[in-house]
Amino acid sequence: MRSILVANPKGGSGKTTLATHLAGYLASLGRQVVLADLDRQQSAAGWLERRPAQLPTIHSHHASKKSVNPDWMVIDSPAGLHGDKLTAAVKLAELVIVPVQPSAFDMLATGDFLRVLRKENAVRKEKIQVAMIGMRVDPRTRSSAELAEFLLAAEFPVLTYLRDAQLYVQCANEGVSLFDLPPSRAGRDVEQWQALLEWIAP
Repeated sequence: MRSILVANPKGGSGKTTLATHLAGYLASLGRQVVLADLDRQQSAAGWLERRPAQLPTIHSHHASKKSVNPDWMVIDSPAGLHGDKLTAAVKLAELVIVPVQPSAFDMLATGDFLRVLRKENAVRKEKIQVAMIGMRVDPRTRSSAELAEFLLAAEFPVLTYLRDAQLYVQCANEGVSLFDLPPSRAGRDVEQWQALLEWIAP
């Protein structure tokens, strides 16, 4: 089983958005996928409960322990992840994705988190790959330029920038991912995901 941890200690950074759409993508390829929601708010678990039955199956972590032999586990981590909980979460994963929004608060919290993450043994020994994603980005704004500068200085690869689109809100409400939708509806956003999808290389 391969595993992806989506992590950032800042609440509202886009972790659940990334986790649910990654799970949807992998399921669309016919993989056996488990979505593990470690956050108290259980937003990813709620999305999974709303998922239409006719779409490719994504299994809940709690419901699948005995019945599924997954190819992939996607882990949506809680806000405030640090210390022993961070170490334990990192041990579950081989890929770590860090989403960051273009705000001073998000960049400050993420900068502190990255300094801690670099000290994790598995990261230092390159047993785990880490990559960065810009979230809810409008390239016309000054804040997006500041985010680009921050990410380039982060010492981890920057895979892509995802726009702030109402479609993500609709997907959250409907329990679907971009990869469950027709290209006419989701093509522009799916294109922004290509570098990330190539990085995980399922």
